[in-house]
Amino acid sequence: MLAAPLPPAPGADSYVALDFANSVIALPGGQYVDLLGSPASVNAWLSAHTLAPEDADVQELCATQLRALREHIRSLFAARATDVPALPAAVDAVNSALTLVPTTALLRWDDKTGPYRQAPCPTNEILDHALATLAANAADLLTAPEADLLTTCTATPCNRYLLRHGRTHWCSTRCGNRARAARSYARRTSPSAQ
Repeated sequence: MLAAPLPPAPGADSYVALDFANSVIALPGGQYVDLLGSPASVNAWLSAHTLAPEDADVQELCATQLRALREHIRSLFAARATDVPALPAAVDAVNSALTLVPTTALLRWDDKTGPYRQAPCPTNEILDHALATLAANAADLLTAPEADLLTTCTATPCNRYLLRHGRTHWCSTRCGNRARAARSYARRTSPSAQ
C-alpha cells in the first residue's frame, strides 16, 4: 500500500481529468493502488473533487462505469502523449459520457407558477453528471494547447500522467528520487564503471 498519498501530478490543478486518470497507481514490485477500487472509495474521490455529495451512496455498478471511463481516458492520454492514433472505442466512450447530461438549464413548467429554468442533475443523476464532467475535462485537456505537454511519468514503474514543465518528467518528488537513484545504481553497477 502507498505509505503516503502522492501529490497531484503537475497540471492536475487545472485538469481534474489528470487526477482521474492517475487514480490507479503502479508501485514497485508490480503492485497497484486503485483509488476507485470500491464504491466507498469512489464516493470519497468524487466528493473530494466536488463531483458528488459525501452521502451519494455510490454502488458497484456506478463504480464500474467510472473505472471504465477512466481506462478510456487513460487510453486517450497515452495516444496523445505518444502521438499514436486513439482507439475509436475510447473516443466513443468519452463522447457518450459527454452526452449524458444536458449542458444548459432545462425548461420546467409548474401549473401554479408557470415556466422556469432548472439546472439538470438531480440527486439520482450524480454519476451521469460526474462522468460528463470528467469526460468534458479530459476533452478540454486533449484539445488545449497544453496537450502538447501531456506525458507519462518517466520513473519506472509509475503509470501517472502529467503536464511536463521545464525538464521535469516526473509526477512527484518521490518518482524523481526513484528515477535518480535508479540511474545512479545503473552507473555504479555497469561493467564500464568497474
